[in-house]
Amino acid sequence: MSSASAIFASFKGRKVLVTGNTGFKGAWFSTWLRDLGSEVHGLSLDVPTEPSLFEDGGGEANQATSWVDVCDTEKIQEILEAKKPDFIFHLAAQPIVGASFADPLETWRTNTLGTASVLEALRRSSLTDVSVVMITSDKVYRNHEWPWGYRENDELGGHDPYSASKAGAELAIRSYVNSGFFEDRNIKIASVRAGNVIGGGDWAPGRVVPDAVRAWSENKPLVLRNPSATRPWQHVLEPLGGYLLTAAALDKNVLNSGESFNFGPSEQASKTVGDLVVGLGSRLGGNPPLRVEYEESTLSESGLLRLSSEKAQQILSWQPVLEFERNLDWTAQWYTQKSLGTDALALTLEQIRNYQHLVSSTPNWGQT
Repeated sequence: MSSASAIFASFKGRKVLVTGNTGFKGAWFSTWLRDLGSEVHGLSLDVPTEPSLFEDGGGEANQATSWVDVCDTEKIQEILEAKKPDFIFHLAAQPIVGASFADPLETWRTNTLGTASVLEALRRSSLTDVSVVMITSDKVYRNHEWPWGYRENDELGGHDPYSASKAGAELAIRSYVNSGFFEDRNIKIASVRAGNVIGGGDWAPGRVVPDAVRAWSENKPLVLRNPSATRPWQHVLEPLGGYLLTAAALDKNVLNSGESFNFGPSEQASKTVGDLVVGLGSRLGGNPPLRVEYEESTLSESGLLRLSSEKAQQILSWQPVLEFERNLDWTAQWYTQKSLGTDALALTLEQIRNYQHLVSSTPNWGQT
């Protein structure tokens, strides 16, 4: 059995709680975990988009879900006590930078207080022997527009409500770990940072890929506000694989509680928004082609952002296996096949299994 296969096998038959399971990343992740044989329970406020990958995958009939506000600490505690998960993955968030300008208070409430709420529910519970992975963002770092990648020990910050609220979530995680609340219960916690993920099934407004797909399918121009911004684009499965590695390392007691990890693409995959749109447009088949228009941005967003994943590579033996062009291939293929009537869940599972094959054939991936 390869090291990657052993990692995946460690989730078979285990109980997993995924907060934010109805979102883009949450739906992909829950589908993957179920395919690995996990008993997955979701926790979400609602289904955030229409259409949605969650609903296309069978909705609540295929994914048991508790509908609860992430800030409802008492209710979350009840769910924890009832489900007794072996793993918790906290993905619930307000994930859109533009929306954080429209409603900064709700962004702070969901991202920062919501993270503290999950941790507090866990502290109040009677649970023991749980591995917890808290998902934040690559935007937690105070961005100095450096040409090199940010490391896990760089300064946290954020100029906009989204970035700052995610940095606040990191501080909440640190405080709960450093206060020793979980030391005598074998509850281990890590935070993971990734961002600018792309892939099929993302329908959130204000993200470049779903906006481009909608414009293409509706024969409307795609309006870009910052085409020269450089971002670390990666397929959604890349960081999700890192989350699995982190959880498995916690579960096997080879990773200390309180660690943080970046999961970013290779430097080659740090491209501008314009590069992404041109590449995606060339892969969305049919006519008319994707058209692009530009507007002056009124949002204060970073122009350059890169992550260093050296720590994840050294400690977890994680590495990206999909380069930028292949990210675009997989993403465009999902949307074009879906537009032709192919079942969304089947498309998602096919790419998950293809990705597992890739990492299983990658030397030392997941060798801890």
